[in-house]
Amino acid sequence: MTSVIFLGTPEFSATVLKGLLAADYDVAAVVTQPDKPVGRKQKLQESPVKVLARDQNIEVYQPAKLPGSDEIEVLKKIHADLIITAAYGQFLPNSFLESAKVAAINVHGSLLPKYRGGAPIQWSLLNGDKETGISIMYMIKGMDAGDVISQATLQIEPDDDNGSLFEKLAVVGRDLLLETIPNILSNDINPLKQDESKVVFSPNISKEQEHLDFSQSAEQIFNHIRALSPEPGAWVNIDGKRTKLYKSSVVKLDNDVKPGTVVEVTRKKLVIAAGDGNGLSILKIQPAGKKIMDVANYLNGIGKNLTEGQTVVDINE
Repeated sequence: MTSVIFLGTPEFSATVLKGLLAADYDVAAVVTQPDKPVGRKQKLQESPVKVLARDQNIEVYQPAKLPGSDEIEVLKKIHADLIITAAYGQFLPNSFLESAKVAAINVHGSLLPKYRGGAPIQWSLLNGDKETGISIMYMIKGMDAGDVISQATLQIEPDDDNGSLFEKLAVVGRDLLLETIPNILSNDINPLKQDESKVVFSPNISKEQEHLDFSQSAEQIFNHIRALSPEPGAWVNIDGKRTKLYKSSVVKLDNDVKPGTVVEVTRKKLVIAAGDGNGLSILKIQPAGKKIMDVANYLNGIGKNLTEGQTVVDINE
């Protein structure tokens, strides 16, 4: 039976791990990020990968930093046939990668060499791409720079957001990995070197990038919102109150209204002007200290005094 050390953290990773377990690969150990404090009470939360591994009685390791840790020495001595990562979130030392008997491979959420880095799915949405995909690649010292073994493409639908695209790509990644592993084991592959002239990086989203800019086009704002939904949520001050936006649509307009101005408001609809003369219809919204709600509930409460012609977003904030 082929032995595996699996490294991953979010639900994306758990989907891939479930596939490996269902296909009867011998997962000898799982490595995931340390439990993270969440919410106002900062309660420690286990990663989806840890929960799954524990339920399957698989040994779990959670070093804050894998390189130089005691855990890395234990993992190297396993000498698994395959080391497989999927959205783990840390660099792996060469000595560990080289401990695999057959190969160390990564399930990456983009069509490499486009979107190397930690946030490929978010950046595909931010940039308004029409397609993305999964790359299975060899791991080397450089970030996501190894030869590509296999790829699969996925169309990005207009109603996709970060959450839905993660779920879809997790399934694509699981299936592609399970198709690819037998070829790796039999050496029936033709890896392709990445074209360095086509490399695009996708760094993790910063706190500053969570802030929406209504001087941008409606399409750019729409993409920004869905790229950060449901986590961490893109925000803007509406009528002076910090507000997160989770779902929107572009409304074609033909006006020269100042960006950030309410161009239409009814009991169930709120449209705010963007920087290109078009509008953004807000569909799901979260005022500070409140739960996510439909815009109709917002307009029936906190936003009930908004009026057409009122500038509610300061683009110079």
